[in-house]
Amino acid sequence: MDLKDCRVLVTPTSFGRGDPRLWDELRAAVGEVIENPHPRPLTSAEVRALLPGVHGYIAGLDVIDADALADAGDLQVIARYGIGTERVDLDTARARGITVTNTPGANASAVAELTLGFMIALSRKMVSAHDRLKGGEWSRVNGTSLEGKTLGLVGFGAIARKTALFARPLGMHIVAYDPFVTAEAMRAQDVTPSDLDGLLAASDIVSLHLPVTPETRSLVDGRFIAHMKRGAYLINTARGDLIDDAALVAGLDDGQVGGAALDAFTHEPPPPDSPLIAHPQVIVTPHIAGNSDSASNTMGRMAVDECLAVLRGDVPRFRVV
Repeated sequence: MDLKDCRVLVTPTSFGRGDPRLWDELRAAVGEVIENPHPRPLTSAEVRALLPGVHGYIAGLDVIDADALADAGDLQVIARYGIGTERVDLDTARARGITVTNTPGANASAVAELTLGFMIALSRKMVSAHDRLKGGEWSRVNGTSLEGKTLGLVGFGAIARKTALFARPLGMHIVAYDPFVTAEAMRAQDVTPSDLDGLLAASDIVSLHLPVTPETRSLVDGRFIAHMKRGAYLINTARGDLIDDAALVAGLDDGQVGGAALDAFTHEPPPPDSPLIAHPQVIVTPHIAGNSDSASNTMGRMAVDECLAVLRGDVPRFRVV
């Protein structure tokens, strides 16, 4: 298909923010570029309304279910800006002949950096100290050092490996659980392999680095929390659906979990009365882990390349289905 006959929908809110040339290059390559009319990820109904007549779709964290694709008769490719595809109905895409791609590794450093920041903020009680001083209270709170502590990585993909690389110079012992990564591959990066229960029992900080699947949804439940070292911290820079919110609140309330830092939530944005958002032992950010200048530029470049490759009839590098 001639690219000049193609219409491409672009919805990620940070696309081209650090490098406006991505917009210019995409507009020069195809017939029409349609921008996200809302400053947020789109609902299924909003996606459905925009897809008729669209051939390529560079997608953010939109809901792309069967209903969203119902009128997408011309759609050839969904190029996910990021790695997660849990919001894309892959079975429906496959049945309709729609190629789905992603951008693996593009934001690994950015997410690992925020994970490290969360580790320091939790252990040194930075947010609490900041709030107290801003409120006029001079309270020199006691924190804990990361040196000599154990970091448990649940999942050992690109982001977890980068997190291990950043944490090692701090003098931390690092253990990891991932049934799809060999023990030899972990040891090669000076990481100790473990089963999940062993990791939870040993770790002072538990950091989640998993996709959402039927097996991992609500992985952090009452049982998971009960197996954690008492007072350990929990970090989630992956996906909100990995956590049973009620179980985490209960664990925080009884002190089993010493604190949590969350960048992703089951519902985004979370409701204002969310007990997690209000909890004094929780640090929250609005799903910004991958939103650094370099990560956005790399994800944008990869997503554009994948989208255009499929529209030209070439084989994409990072095909999911």
